[in-house]
Amino acid sequence: MNDQRLYQILLAPHISEKTATAAEMQGRHAFRIATDASKLEVRNAVEKLFKVDVKSVQIVNVKGKTKRFGQSMGKRSDWKKAIVRLAEGQDLDFMSIEG
Repeated sequence: MNDQRLYQILLAPHISEKTATAAEMQGRHAFRIATDASKLEVRNAVEKLFKVDVKSVQIVNVKGKTKRFGQSMGKRSDWKKAIVRLAEGQDLDFMSIEG
């Protein structure tokens, strides 16, 4: 896998109260990922970019909400989320990534 594809797979960390608690307690980190990414690609991207050992990867397709925009109804975009569990004693350091 080339380096450009690594940066295209992981789009952003998904930060919420629930994911912050899971990261502290269980070592599970959530990322917003490309819609065509697979579990193997996510595993390789996290291991190479953060230099950690990945224990497991779960992927969820998140459906966009139907919302009202003024008088018309609209729909937010669908997106994909990956939940990555790290090996014991490891943590992600977002500051060490070179972009």
